[in-house]
Amino acid sequence: MRIGIVILPEHRWWVAEPKWRAADEYGFDHAWTYDHLGWRSLVDGPWFAAVPTLTAAAMVTSRIRLGTWVASPTFRHPVPFARELLTVDDVSDGRFTLGIGAGGLAGYDTTVLGGQPWSLGERSARFAEFVELLDQLLVAERTTWQGRYYAADQARSAPGCVQRPRIPFVVAANGPRTMRTAARFGQGWVTTGSGGETVDEWWRGVAELAERFTSALVDQGRDPSTVDRYLNLDSAPVYSLSSVDCFRDAVGRAAELGFTDVVAHWPRGDGFYAGSETVLEQVAADVLPEVRAG
Repeated sequence: MRIGIVILPEHRWWVAEPKWRAADEYGFDHAWTYDHLGWRSLVDGPWFAAVPTLTAAAMVTSRIRLGTWVASPTFRHPVPFARELLTVDDVSDGRFTLGIGAGGLAGYDTTVLGGQPWSLGERSARFAEFVELLDQLLVAERTTWQGRYYAADQARSAPGCVQRPRIPFVVAANGPRTMRTAARFGQGWVTTGSGGETVDEWWRGVAELAERFTSALVDQGRDPSTVDRYLNLDSAPVYSLSSVDCFRDAVGRAAELGFTDVVAHWPRGDGFYAGSETVLEQVAADVLPEVRAG
């Protein structure tokens, strides 16, 4: 089991930098940041771009993997985005993972560019094209490609990714169409669960989704044991870092369901993911060594 931490891109770098350094020093396996133009009730507050943040984080860390949690087609085109990904992969010396998902049906990201929000069907179809074209762009030296929503004409990719054949994709998927995309292109799969008013209901939903993803991999002719499985612990009704015991229990339940990785959020002072950094420090000191020893 590997354990990751999300650091929201809401702080000026003089505040954010120590958090990224600490995540590396504490021994977390991976660290992530949100890839949004604005997020929920935090949309009116400070917010910074994901790729520059991760590039800066790469310069002040040495071991930990870094990634987007998660990028989407909502405000991106695969061709320029591929160049950004090549860059952060190079600066991090191959420590970058692309977390990628279809994006939400509503919210600031879907309206800020002035267009109409996409339907669920269009969003899923765009996502499938987006991932397929990104895959081509990050592998081939030149890419000419034509889809319904995206295209590329002799797009160059020199010097290519540090990681070969390309950076790993961890694909967020809960529905059948996005699961097919994850099963086809993902080196990893991430889920937020399917909701639930209680913790037990949420875990039952997670178990059902894990079974569906196994079926999707089999349908694609892939060995389920070769694809990593990530769980966003803080989609549950209870914040995973509300206590050390809560976190330890969540890690154990995820392991029982076959997840290889879990991800929590750095405690904030209030609102979303409100908690104490003391709990984070205790988890780093006590739970991370337990997980590795186990």
